Amino acid sequence: MKERSTFSGKLGFVLAAAGSSVGLGNIWRFPYLAAKYGGGLFVLIYIILVVTIGSTLMQTEVALGRRSQCDVYNTYKTLDKRFTILGIMGIIIPVFIATNYSVVGGWVIKYLIEFVLGNSSQTASPNYFSNYISTPVMPIVFHSVFILLSMLILLCGVKKGIERSNKIMMPALLILTIIISIKGITLPGGLEGVKFYLVPDFSRFSLVSVLMAIGQVFYSLSLAMGIMITYGSYMGKDIDIQHSIKMTEFFDTSVAILGGLMIVPAVFSASGGNSDAINVGPGLLFETLPEVFEQFPLGNLFGALFFLLALFAALTSIISLMEVIIAWLIDRFNMSRFKATFLVSLILFLTGIPSSLGFGIWKNVLIFDKNIFDFIDYTANSILMPLIAIATCIFVGYFLGVKTIFEEAELSATFKHKKYYSLMVKVIVPICIAAIWISAVFNIPKA
Repeated sequence: MKERSTFSGKLGFVLAAAGSSVGLGNIWRFPYLAAKYGGGLFVLIYIILVVTIGSTLMQTEVALGRRSQCDVYNTYKTLDKRFTILGIMGIIIPVFIATNYSVVGGWVIKYLIEFVLGNSSQTASPNYFSNYISTPVMPIVFHSVFILLSMLILLCGVKKGIERSNKIMMPALLILTIIISIKGITLPGGLEGVKFYLVPDFSRFSLVSVLMAIGQVFYSLSLAMGIMITYGSYMGKDIDIQHSIKMTEFFDTSVAILGGLMIVPAVFSASGGNSDAINVGPGLLFETLPEVFEQFPLGNLFGALFFLLALFAALTSIISLMEVIIAWLIDRFNMSRFKATFLVSLILFLTGIPSSLGFGIWKNVLIFDKNIFDFIDYTANSILMPLIAIATCIFVGYFLGVKTIFEEAELSATFKHKKYYSLMVKVIVPICIAAIWISAVFNIPKA
């Protein structure tokens, strides 16, 4: 086995982990959920859940990775062969997620180019987005460009590729988010949007609000994807796990909240205070926001800045997903990083083709009444990831033992609140995630 690469220090790990966590979901999902489920109340619930459930799962995964010094597959196999299936799923899930992510990343590049060229009015025209993604060729071309950019970063390795790129893109992403947020807030009616977004509305509180917040924490922090185990294996033994995770959570939560401030006031202003305009998913990025930027002074400039920000968010997330698979190929088959990166890039390019065509010439190909893109998304996010998280908690809580996590963390610092962690990983977190899984599978949330 080749000598394992490592991050240069705590900052390298934090920026890489935060880069993985800060993705397009922070931009298109968090503002929508906050606006729909109680504004500031949802934000408060989200923060509480980040420092409880999110922190517990992240500590667990990072400690497992650093303990084993292996990829996600070999982590479970090394620690307890009975749970090797979790390692297998930890390789499959990133393939599923990265397949769709690379397609969406291609859309981002397309829109960035259009805004740079001054074609904002074209992107804001009705049906532009649906017409574009239904074409068979160009979405695949931009999908391949996005894969190529990701591959070039990953070819440089852990320190020179993943760590260095995140040290550039994460601060840039934060600065761009702040600039666009200030612009949105200062628009006519923007402050009303801030009020709608941040002032708690207890009349809209329900258990569904909590459920949705748990789900957002789960997906936002890149949990149960093999990423934190892989990045944990690159963490030096002298780095304080708990403190590093707190910094990661702070960065991710800050960007999520700023993402709302960037989007909600702007959409609120452009729509005349219509909260229904803050829709969820690709429609927010590629349909609603181009219409908003069309009404901005210097709309092309701010649109270009926004899609540059979205590109950074997409790249920092995709490279973490790809690295999970690359690390496995290097560890399992003693493959060079060049070969492993090229192979993973080729696989994602090929798997992304049917996902892209599912919006066009293959739109009639349905799996359980879902197009190819939606089926992949549902299978990974709603079925597999919650099951892996529950199984990991059971594994650590009742088979491996929480003492293993304590021992690993205490190589660099005292592990605080051991009884609390034990209760969370053995009881509370599995129950909460089970609630997410049941609600997703049976489509319970309708509020």
